[in-house]
Amino acid sequence: MTQDLCALSATELLQMYRTRKLSPVEATRAALARIDQLNPALNCFCLVDEKSALASARASEARWRRGQPIGLVDGVPTSIKDLLLTRGWPTLRGSKTVQPKGPWRDDAPAVARLREHGAVLLGKTTTPEFGWKGVTDNALTGITRNPWNPAKTPGGSSGGSAAAVAAGMGALTVGTDGGGSIRIPCAFTGLFGLKPSFGRVPAWPLSPFGTVAHVGPMTRTVSDAALLLNVLSQPDARDALALPHDPRDYRIGLNDGVRGLRIAYSANLGYAEVDAEIATLVKKAALRFEQLGAHVEERDPGFENPGAVFSSHWYAGAASLLRRFTPGQLKLVDPGLREVAEAGAKISLLDYLDAVRARGELGVHMNRFHETYDLLLTPTLPLAAFQAGREVADVMKERRWTDWSPFSYPFNLTQQPAASVPCGFTKQGLPVGLHIVGPRYADALVLRAARAFETLQPIALPDVSRR
Repeated sequence: MTQDLCALSATELLQMYRTRKLSPVEATRAALARIDQLNPALNCFCLVDEKSALASARASEARWRRGQPIGLVDGVPTSIKDLLLTRGWPTLRGSKTVQPKGPWRDDAPAVARLREHGAVLLGKTTTPEFGWKGVTDNALTGITRNPWNPAKTPGGSSGGSAAAVAAGMGALTVGTDGGGSIRIPCAFTGLFGLKPSFGRVPAWPLSPFGTVAHVGPMTRTVSDAALLLNVLSQPDARDALALPHDPRDYRIGLNDGVRGLRIAYSANLGYAEVDAEIATLVKKAALRFEQLGAHVEERDPGFENPGAVFSSHWYAGAASLLRRFTPGQLKLVDPGLREVAEAGAKISLLDYLDAVRARGELGVHMNRFHETYDLLLTPTLPLAAFQAGREVADVMKERRWTDWSPFSYPFNLTQQPAASVPCGFTKQGLPVGLHIVGPRYADALVLRAARAFETLQPIALPDVSRR
């Protein structure tokens, strides 16, 4: 019974609460039992608060008995990435430089909305130090592992969040994405993840990496992501850069399909190297949109690799983050993050402004591209999950994590909504992700397309019963 409960989506849990076939306490106990069972091996959580979670679950159970749930996710076991402030819990950001003592008095906007909607918060999930890279390990909490194969990385920087939900340790989680940090781990662990349009989900405090960083849902179904986006996208005055609140319900129209849409499929953006097995699976997935009634055309978006533009933003953010650290603190920092910060400190103001200008030109280019195409499909990643504990898959070909994630960071620069949906498995049994990119602010369209694909290829979960 416990295993079945851990596989239920948030939408299914809520329906069972509504019909009194299940209580939030039962669902929470099942999630906590799964954490006890698997977290020692997978290392998804850096903090678990069983007492608080069960107290929240009992309060939710009482509300459901009265027929008075307080919100959209009342009683759903949920985890929070350890970059997001959470009242009463240390937010250590994967760093030995952060003092656990606190006080921890504030909730980030996403966490505040989840509390208001009755979510049962289980704990904090692991991240690389300050979320700086596309895999999840740090000197504070160690290496996080992939539930499909614990020898492999779940990706990052929301790797703990992805591994937790894929393994059944709660139905919902919140991640952040500054260069792929929602989509990378969702691709590596076989989940659905959405990087919403920048500002769709309010953030506070803002990421040290600036306006490339987004907050969004990571789930086992597209419907759950739409549900969670309804919660996360509600307004918060602490974010001066947030979009005006859109009161839409992202579940409405989710099943309207993609018939008649004009969709571009790009195998490599015109410049990326893609593993042949990944390329075959993604092309097959892209062409399935024709079965759904869309018009699919092989077409690169027509921009050059913006890796240097992204690095200027990312490295400068790292330099700003570390510039006030004491020598003693710097000794505690991940050497890779120190290297990135040192490179960022050497970027001149004029060179940084050149990168800002190039970023704007890329945004205009994609705006015009979407005048012709409703959506762009690419691989989420050019490779499958590789050995845990490494920043790169091949040290002979790759220097930094951005060398193996060419499809994700361009759309942080442009601030477009982009999602990863599972589209198959390699011969080694590792998940592969299809990347769906929409025009700015077309979050509902990206969700709709992902849901249409999901109807043809439902999301599968790893068998963790014997671990």
